[in-house]
Amino acid sequence: MHCTFRRLWTARLCCNIRGVSSPGPLVRVSELRKSYGSRLVLDNVSFDVAAGEIVGLLGPNGAGKTTTLSILATLRNPDAGNVTIAGHDLRREPRAVRRRLGLAPQSIAIYPSLSAFQNVELFARIHGLTAAAARSATAAALEIVGLDERAHESAATLSGGMRRRVNLACAMVHRPEILLLDEPTVGVDPQSRERILQILRELAVSGIAVIYSTHYMEEVERLCDKVLLIDRGRLLAEGPVAELVSRAGSRHRMELALRGRPPADLYAGLTGVEPIVSGAGDDRVILMLADLGKVAEVLERARAAGFPAIEFNLHSPNLSDAFMTLTGRALRDYSENHG
Repeated sequence: MHCTFRRLWTARLCCNIRGVSSPGPLVRVSELRKSYGSRLVLDNVSFDVAAGEIVGLLGPNGAGKTTTLSILATLRNPDAGNVTIAGHDLRREPRAVRRRLGLAPQSIAIYPSLSAFQNVELFARIHGLTAAAARSATAAALEIVGLDERAHESAATLSGGMRRRVNLACAMVHRPEILLLDEPTVGVDPQSRERILQILRELAVSGIAVIYSTHYMEEVERLCDKVLLIDRGRLLAEGPVAELVSRAGSRHRMELALRGRPPADLYAGLTGVEPIVSGAGDDRVILMLADLGKVAEVLERARAAGFPAIEFNLHSPNLSDAFMTLTGRALRDYSENHG
């Protein structure tokens, strides 16, 4: 796919969208606020996105992710704050902003009675491409998302994952400088999920800025250059995945099921090993390890004491731990109507 993507994309699917003329980030958000009635949905959210950068908006349902993307896409007006897209002010130049954006909403926005080709071509024409340019760009976009052989089938006959990919093709057909994606892999099959993630990596390599809203931490860890942790409308932290994970602590958690009930002091004196749950009265032990090199020592200590491990599990710090450290709860602990 790599060579095909580069050949199609570097040819520029839309010749009337030029590169950014202004220096600095492609997207600059400053002190963004939004309320629905008495409920504050966004509370002074600020962040930047550079060309070629994939930024993940990570948070539970109701955190403010969809509202943020809707404002960036000019679908909703902020109550306060400033947004600049490719050098254009969101409030003063909404049409110029829209020309530089591609949006794939969480709800699939295609017409089931039209073919995949007709859907993408329609969006190309809406974005101002001529008939000939729209046909060429549509063919290229569908090839990139892996649907060129299904292009003329009705969208209604395609699988959910394929419709998601048509949705993505509609968002990218005019070769936007910034791509906004709201939960683009919800309900898709594993093959389509991998295809979408691969496409997004290639888009970033080509210079597109991608803002990716999701609550799937494993996708963010694999895909994103930078993560914005959002909860209840507030930006709690931002930075590379490794930097945020480090905030959760660098220790690893090891849980063991032992044969028999070990004494409470089984691991006393073992440097870099901290028992979290005493083994007294139970055959399961939870330990915090300074590093993974301690695993062999832990297993050998249990074996030598006559309590060999039946099984054990290791958990290294991840974004879920970082989120829990910052909020005191898991990512999926609650759900709200807006956000």
